[in-house]
Amino acid sequence: MPDLDIVHRAGGTFRLLPWTGDGGKPAYVLGDGTGLVSRMADDIESVQLDMADELLDHATALLADRRVTGAEYRFLANRLSESLRDVRRIAESRGARLEGDGGAEDSEKEDDDADDGEGYADADGRRP
Repeated sequence: MPDLDIVHRAGGTFRLLPWTGDGGKPAYVLGDGTGLVSRMADDIESVQLDMADELLDHATALLADRRVTGAEYRFLANRLSESLRDVRRIAESRGARLEGDGGAEDSEKEDDDADDGEGYADADGRRP
């Protein structure tokens, strides 16, 4: 799979997914952005961004508390690192999609029963 760029193929594009494949390798879906896997990825990205907002609020409160222990700071730093990794992956995926369609917003379809024709694979091209 070429870098993290969008690759146009057979009427679709490769999208970096918000989860990884085997061994932590990037996972992609090939499609038009309206299929089941793409909608699931959108939902997960939304949850990850909401969690990042909540974590930032928690971090602000924790940092203002002078009674916080070193272990609590380390726990916070680990959660912030995980969240930052998630948000960075979302930004890479969305940025690549914006570049791939000339900056236009992705269109959304509400047809949940459609056979979307998406192909999901990890970076080595393996399908689950």
